[in-house]
Amino acid sequence: MASCGSRNASAVSDILTTEMYTPEYAGGFRILGDSAHESVIIESLNPWQGADSTVRRLFIERGGEKAPADFDGQVISGNARRIVTMSSTQIAMLDAIGAAGRVYGVSGIDYIYNPGIQSRRDSIADVGFEGAVDYERLAGANPDLVMLYGVNGPNPMEGKLRELGIPYIYIGDYLEESPLGKAEWVVALAEITGQRRKGESVFIGIPQRYNALKARVDSTVGEAPSVMLNMPYGDSWFMPSTDNYTVRLITDAGGDYIYKKNSGNASRPIDLEEAYMLTSSADMWINTGTATTLAQVKAACPKFTDTRCYRNAQVYNNNLRTTKAGGNDYYESGIMHPDLILRDLITIFHPGILPADSLVYYRRLQ
Repeated sequence: MASCGSRNASAVSDILTTEMYTPEYAGGFRILGDSAHESVIIESLNPWQGADSTVRRLFIERGGEKAPADFDGQVISGNARRIVTMSSTQIAMLDAIGAAGRVYGVSGIDYIYNPGIQSRRDSIADVGFEGAVDYERLAGANPDLVMLYGVNGPNPMEGKLRELGIPYIYIGDYLEESPLGKAEWVVALAEITGQRRKGESVFIGIPQRYNALKARVDSTVGEAPSVMLNMPYGDSWFMPSTDNYTVRLITDAGGDYIYKKNSGNASRPIDLEEAYMLTSSADMWINTGTATTLAQVKAACPKFTDTRCYRNAQVYNNNLRTTKAGGNDYYESGIMHPDLILRDLITIFHPGILPADSLVYYRRLQ
């Protein structure tokens, strides 16, 4: 295990500055190095909501090189071989490059869909959730690296991990609004495991498939169906921004997101009456919480049963693949398959455009 303290500068005398990979869609990471050194630095840029000019760095020492003594980030000696992931999307990205076997600790194993992780669950440490992390169990997994994420500020695990001498890195995929930007983080995780070229080869096909589907829609679709999103949370109904990841998928699939009032960077709560009016005007209603049947939607929103989309059974949910505990693979492996999510939505919004095929992440509620 590498420590987080200072290093004596030897082969590496300066911080590496050449961009070794230039992300095309993601805005949250950089990989820096140069042709004279094997070591690299991965920068996580503004790794939580509201961050401004904030950078977290990981120095990966390779080829006998050492990080400079004054390096202001985390340091790991060699490629990560024992990893603790605090998000299931990190597992999906590692799995995409054949590195899920390097996962030795997770957060909430019952909520993880990945079959490979489930098959090894007896040998994988479940370290708990943020705010109640079992650090003894985490340290017992003997990780080279912990993959964190930030929400509204620095992850509270930082301090304890530094105390334990366990390096960490912020993985900011969830902050990317672009479906392709989220998937492109696979290249950063591939670098961490010493497989950047493989990560690039895995990623390159994703925008090709995604953009081919989008072009098919653009050249074929006339009228876009109006689309309502989500279910109530308490007395509020949260509607995402028009720049949101899900809304981009809806738009690229030839749908028309019905709520145009929010162009900010966070979801906006509306009251149930406004949600009812929007749903009444919608052709489609998707992402309906945990509902798997129309009866469950009726139980949660009895007034909404007279809306056109409910009466016509044009209600779909993205929970076809779930664990017994409620973990949803849409939010896990879906990060690496935006093209499959897009295909599902095109099939829902515009039946007949694509060859008949079963849905992967979505189900039609009956």
